[in-house]
Amino acid sequence: MKNLPASHDKTLFTPGPLTTSHTVKEAMLRDLGSRDTEFIETVRRIRRGLLSLGEVAGLDYEAVLMQGSGTFAVESVFSSTVPPGGRVAVVVNGAYGERIVKMCQVLGIGTVALKYGEDQIPDVAEITEILGREEGLTHLAVVHCETTTGIINPVVQLGAVAKRVGLRYVVDAMSSFGAVPLNIGASHIDYLVSSANKCIEGVPGFGFVIARRAALEETEGWARSLSLNLLEQWRGLEANGQFRFTPPTHALLAFDQAMAELEREGGVEMRAARYYRNYRLLVEGMRGMGFQEYLPGELQGHIITSFRYPEDPNWSFETFYRKLGERGCVIYPGKVSNADCFRIGSIGRIFESDIRILLAAVRDTVTEMGLRL
Repeated sequence: MKNLPASHDKTLFTPGPLTTSHTVKEAMLRDLGSRDTEFIETVRRIRRGLLSLGEVAGLDYEAVLMQGSGTFAVESVFSSTVPPGGRVAVVVNGAYGERIVKMCQVLGIGTVALKYGEDQIPDVAEITEILGREEGLTHLAVVHCETTTGIINPVVQLGAVAKRVGLRYVVDAMSSFGAVPLNIGASHIDYLVSSANKCIEGVPGFGFVIARRAALEETEGWARSLSLNLLEQWRGLEANGQFRFTPPTHALLAFDQAMAELEREGGVEMRAARYYRNYRLLVEGMRGMGFQEYLPGELQGHIITSFRYPEDPNWSFETFYRKLGERGCVIYPGKVSNADCFRIGSIGRIFESDIRILLAAVRDTVTEMGLRL
């Protein structure tokens, strides 16, 4: 395969940031002031659109935009909505669940880590029993698509448990929102968190929280941060449509365009279908070359897939990564703690034709490295 010129954008087969459309990038070629009426209307349109994507438009929910990466938005929830003396039960089966635990510990919030293997679906019955006997819990938190492996956790079932035992329910949907259909209200979610640069196919610069209004309004005086105060951020947006501090104007313009493109594609279900086709073609092609997935097929989601390192003395991930990059394809290192893996995403503005290009690049690289799989 002929190497791409250095000036050509490489295709990103990663969990984010992702490859974006030309028109999303083009939307950033404008300068709008943060108090401009057109910009304020753009922010309103984005907030309304997010509620529609979460199937809670017209209900007791609000969309709050927060500057920074998705992790900033996650931290805004825990730093703002857990009362003094509150405790958070965190379902953990990967690095991003572990990050929530660490976040709460840094904030001085008590946690109960409900730990499972990175190749395990959390046991809802066991979690129900633990939550019933733990004292002082106020919140239950889980990652929807645990990007460590690509496993999809049972957020709907856990939401029913949270409601039954009277806990506020937080879902980190960073890598799933916009590509895995989910009714936020029916799932009893109080706070869903995601990011601009994931499955909605925008660019980095902000995250967002879709919050149950009643849950948000009860948090007066609980914030442990000035800039990450979720309640005050919402109040500012409601008062005049403006951010309290400088907004990522260009990223918001790109996101507005990305939302329009998601709608034109047919919404969440049709985007999920495209990503699933990408995933199936990827897995079939990688298996055909001898690569093995970390997760069994019945646990694997269609967002990102972890592949085990080949057992070959010529294998080097650094070499593999570099040679794929020379062929215009960017993959991702692994995050699994008990196995050596690399990850390939099926999301972003990519199609089956792009997956075929990647598979050809992998095949050429395997040959060039002399790997026997």
